[in-house]
Amino acid sequence: MSAILVGACLLVAAGVGYSAFGRKNPLSNIAQAANAATASTSNAPQLGPSGLALPRFVSLKTEKVNVRKGPSSDHAVAWVFQSKGLPVEITAEFETWRRIRDSEGAEGWILHNMLAAKRTAVISPSRKFDLIPLMSGPAETTGIVAKLHSGVLADIKSCDGKWCRILAGGYDGYIDQNLIWGAYPGELVN
Repeated sequence: MSAILVGACLLVAAGVGYSAFGRKNPLSNIAQAANAATASTSNAPQLGPSGLALPRFVSLKTEKVNVRKGPSSDHAVAWVFQSKGLPVEITAEFETWRRIRDSEGAEGWILHNMLAAKRTAVISPSRKFDLIPLMSGPAETTGIVAKLHSGVLADIKSCDGKWCRILAGGYDGYIDQNLIWGAYPGELVN
């Protein structure tokens, strides 16, 4: 199995966003997630060797996580994530290793015990420097609770397929599901 790896990067989430260095993503991350969701819903769900669906979103369990070029400790470290709770998408499984993709499209391998089932999201990573409204209810007509910077890390409480209830920067509210990376468009999250 091969993984596409481009450069080294450092990710930091500190309530106002994160930045990555050393790679460019030619496609919209949200469009990639939509394509993956469409592919996985058009057929029966694809299951990995673990018995869990592929692809699927998870989050980083610890503050520092090595991402390797291949599925073993013998492979070189491609980069290091430095942000507990950052969402990643599992795209493949090999024994105890998971090939992941981040919100910028970079891929590598992580040992499964470095990942948590907790659902988190990055707010609209493709809309750099935008402020995204966090609503008081699951509709555009409800009041705005806060405006979140693109790239902010949030905890997903639930998603109904159109709106997600999230916690971000101490604020609790609803965001259009298409404006996050960490849940597929139309996906139900409980």
